[in-house]
Amino acid sequence: MHIKGLIRLLFPGVLVIWAAFVSQAQITAPGASFTGESSYPVFEGQDPLFVYCTGEGEKAALLRATHDSTGPKTWEWQKYNPQSGSYEFFLSENNSNGFSQIGPLEDGGYRVNITAGETTVTWRAWVFNNHNQAVAGIPESNCLFFTLEATPGATTLVYYDPQSNEPLQWNKNLEIEWRLGEEVLSRQAVRQVYDPPTRDTEYTLVVRDRFGCESIAKVTYQSIVTKAVFTADPMNGEAPLTVNFSNASENGTPGAYEWFFFRDLDDIKRESEKTTLPVDSIDFTAFDDNPVYTYEWSGTYMVKLVSKNNFCTDTAWLEDFIMVDTSFVAVPNVFTPNGDGTNDNFVVKYWSMEKVKISVLNRWGRTVHVWESNNVRGFEDTWIESVWDGRIGGRLASPGVYFYVIEGTGRDGKKRWKHGDVYLIRGRE
Repeated sequence: MHIKGLIRLLFPGVLVIWAAFVSQAQITAPGASFTGESSYPVFEGQDPLFVYCTGEGEKAALLRATHDSTGPKTWEWQKYNPQSGSYEFFLSENNSNGFSQIGPLEDGGYRVNITAGETTVTWRAWVFNNHNQAVAGIPESNCLFFTLEATPGATTLVYYDPQSNEPLQWNKNLEIEWRLGEEVLSRQAVRQVYDPPTRDTEYTLVVRDRFGCESIAKVTYQSIVTKAVFTADPMNGEAPLTVNFSNASENGTPGAYEWFFFRDLDDIKRESEKTTLPVDSIDFTAFDDNPVYTYEWSGTYMVKLVSKNNFCTDTAWLEDFIMVDTSFVAVPNVFTPNGDGTNDNFVVKYWSMEKVKISVLNRWGRTVHVWESNNVRGFEDTWIESVWDGRIGGRLASPGVYFYVIEGTGRDGKKRWKHGDVYLIRGRE
């Protein structure tokens, strides 16, 4: 700004009233991003502060002095030296133009003495090439969280009182944003991110100030964590039940997956009731990536998966139990004992049984045939048995409808019972 009151002239004996130059001269900063005003504690008057938003190490500041008078003029530019506390020669030019412009300039205070004829007017200003340092880093990363850390650099711009040489700070009022895509995660310089992503992820640091200057830095989180995910299909059915386990874990190490197959829930409860000692609930452990397991026994089962990535692990459990039931027998509704080699016998299929008894009755409720097995072995396979050849006492049974009653004991110790009807068709022999 102008020096208030009378202008102190550079040469003795020359005095000019301030108002005479208000409309004739000024100092500006073409293209400045922000303009403020000094706040000198000692020096009388204030000066403009011009801020340019620049890249690191760039100089963009300009100063332009103008004077409306015609004829030749001398433009003497000086730069403030904080070491001596005074303005020192910078450059000088003579022209008949109405302006003199210098730049690009380093940060600092500048003064121009404009001499037109026998009068001189003085203007001062401070310029700043303002770059907000934005250094983004990840100083800490473990299985639970990682840390985003911003190093914003200087938080103030510095200028000096021309009379006392006292340094004065102009606060930049820095704002910090950590972003993931368009989402703002934090406005703090340090942010701990829990539940880290299982993929390498880029984060953006934005540092801006009150002058509208903005700097951006990016940092990539190198994922070291894993997330265990799996499904089981089917989740329920009849024994023997073959279940396919599909491993959809994220960022896990192939060949390092650990599966825990638990015993039947009722078995665990019964054993726990008999002792005060801890009960081992694990049946066995597998290390396949995508195991396939057949449940031969009925029951209620749980499975968990541990996914590993170096020293980081994650555990997933089934959302529900695998329910294995015992449908102890499947019975046809017709057979044709006519000697043609096809469907000549009443054949049943059963699973997971220890004992089976099948009784065949005629339409009047009289038992005409009994088949029984009290020692079913080899539970790995499904059993198929021919239980009746369509004869009663060695003679061919009459065609028609017959009834069956099935009684049995499953490997789970539970009694099973089923009944129904079957058609005996002779056809042509």
